[in-house]
Amino acid sequence: MDNAPEPAESLRTLAAAQVEKKQDFTIHLAAYLAVNAFLVVIWAVSGGGFWPIFPIVGWGIGLALHAWSVFGRNPMTSEARISAEEDRLRAKGVDSKAD
Repeated sequence: MDNAPEPAESLRTLAAAQVEKKQDFTIHLAAYLAVNAFLVVIWAVSGGGFWPIFPIVGWGIGLALHAWSVFGRNPMTSEARISAEEDRLRAKGVDSKAD
């Protein structure tokens, strides 16, 4: 008996996961903007060198990587890649029933 999900169900699951990733990124972006705006306000009131640049750049790198993972790359577990890996393992003689 094959327990693989139906193609439409699988597509819906993938779409739901992508929507959730986009929502998570939006929350991350809002937190980045709010916190860094607050840090710039603190700097403006206290004066001195522009020290907020350090958290802005540091966190910005993490935000950019998050954006890339959500919007800029193909899913790592695409069906084509899974099939290619299965074929590679079969060619090596790996038994799928070995646990």
